[in-house]
Amino acid sequence: MISEPIRRRQFLTLLGGAAATWPLAARAQQSERRRRLGVLMFGAESDPDSQLRLKIALETLRIRGWSEGRNIELHVRWPLIDGDHLRHLASELVSLLPDAILTYSAPITLAVMRETSTIPIVFAGGSDPVVAGLVPNLARPGGNVTGFPSNEPSLGGKWFSLLNEMVPNARRLAVVEAPDNLALSEFRRAIDNAVAGRLERIIIAARDAGQIEREIEAFSRVSGGVLIVINGLATNFHKDAIISAAAKYRLPTIYSSRQFISGGGLMSYGADSKEQLYGAATYIDRILRGEKPGDLPVQLPTKFELVINMKTAKALGLTVPNTLLVSADEVIE
Repeated sequence: MISEPIRRRQFLTLLGGAAATWPLAARAQQSERRRRLGVLMFGAESDPDSQLRLKIALETLRIRGWSEGRNIELHVRWPLIDGDHLRHLASELVSLLPDAILTYSAPITLAVMRETSTIPIVFAGGSDPVVAGLVPNLARPGGNVTGFPSNEPSLGGKWFSLLNEMVPNARRLAVVEAPDNLALSEFRRAIDNAVAGRLERIIIAARDAGQIEREIEAFSRVSGGVLIVINGLATNFHKDAIISAAAKYRLPTIYSSRQFISGGGLMSYGADSKEQLYGAATYIDRILRGEKPGDLPVQLPTKFELVINMKTAKALGLTVPNTLLVSADEVIE
């Protein structure tokens, strides 16, 4: 019998095309009654990374026998960072009375939770779900919510450590935050503990592209600055503006998500989001087959990846230490 970890690795490796040939016969025969699945995604619909997340979830369901148009009816929504828009879409999905709802990120999950306490919700991504108020307990969440978070606040210290290794002579640190991140105070505490007063630290709250560039430009006027970007709805929505400003004002930056590196960011460290989407989709499958979300434990990330963009490092005049190159999971030339 193939173990679940091996099955997961095979799926993620073959997603680009070969997965379409996987047999479905090994899956138990299921009812042809068409189920409704609501999906409230993270990021802009036009964003390739956001589309890849959705593709992973839907392909995972497909290999488990759930085919759109045959036995599953999909309702996908893409919220803006505007709170009213998010609430409207959450209410709209719940009104369709789906059999389950897949969400990405804690703020999106919380918005759906405010609309229903009975429809099963499975989340992927986001930080500590207990701190965020999504579940009371990881091992047995109870209620109608469970899932796979991607980051935990203690990573704040790891981000600073990696950035300090890349730029040991830095004197100032700006933390670019998404105001919607429900664990910001914990991330700040972890970063402050790691910095231990060695660097001057300021906060930049990501609200709109123009404001982000103005504040990053003002920060760059004094030399020796570096950036940490904490993922969330706002920083993801404005990721191009953040990457552009970091490059324009020559600020070495570490991000909490790999998607920033494919867009030209310097380095990232965080959970492999593909794993969270794969896991969340397997839970959706189990729930559609009769299991209760409250009985499915919240699973913390076990795989983290360090990605370094050498082209961006060279553009910033940085020499990447061998220790970082050796420990990197991926180096983009």
